Amino acid sequence: MGGVSTGYVIVAVLLAYLLGAIPAGAWVARRRGVDIRTVGSGNSGATNVQRSLGWGPGLVVGLFDILKGALAVLIAQRLGLTPPLAALCGFAAVVGHNFNAFNGFRGGKGVATSFGMMLLVDPQSSGVAFVVAFTVMYLTRYVSAGSLVGAVTTFAVAALLGRPWWELLIVGVVAAMMFYQHRENIVRLRAGNESRFGQKVTLPAPPAQKIVN
Repeated sequence: MGGVSTGYVIVAVLLAYLLGAIPAGAWVARRRGVDIRTVGSGNSGATNVQRSLGWGPGLVVGLFDILKGALAVLIAQRLGLTPPLAALCGFAAVVGHNFNAFNGFRGGKGVATSFGMMLLVDPQSSGVAFVVAFTVMYLTRYVSAGSLVGAVTTFAVAALLGRPWWELLIVGVVAAMMFYQHRENIVRLRAGNESRFGQKVTLPAPPAQKIVN
């Protein structure tokens, strides 16, 4: 553990999970009078927020979600944790984002938070993956396709660069988790009815107010 006690590591991982569990998407949507769980895909991530509420709220949520992953690693590094343990804290933030214990273990799909984590863990692999993912998304107009290709690219580049086993393990688990979170998107992609980038979601009409004479 590099001189760090097990209890210290457990506390750091739990705090990282709580950081990842901050429901930015739900909070931003609630300020607009929308329960994000009931519109679009029901996902609280940036893509569903953007489709439901527009570019401004979607961008805010996306940046916040990236920050969660990056901060989890950065704080762990500042606390003196070794690179593998700092990466583990980043992974805990992704788990907190995806499986929020305060929201019935529902959350986002972990794309932005995973990217934020990897920016601190392995900027080279994440940088290449971002370019590839953006290119796929631009060409296909599918955010889900770009995200999944980006996850695979991150692992492939990390392996080609000879990154340590612990990084490959974490990246592999994150990629597998991302595919699991996108399982419905994969079905729609194969069926040809997946939502395209920029496609809007129709919000339910507010309930009619009862007029009292």
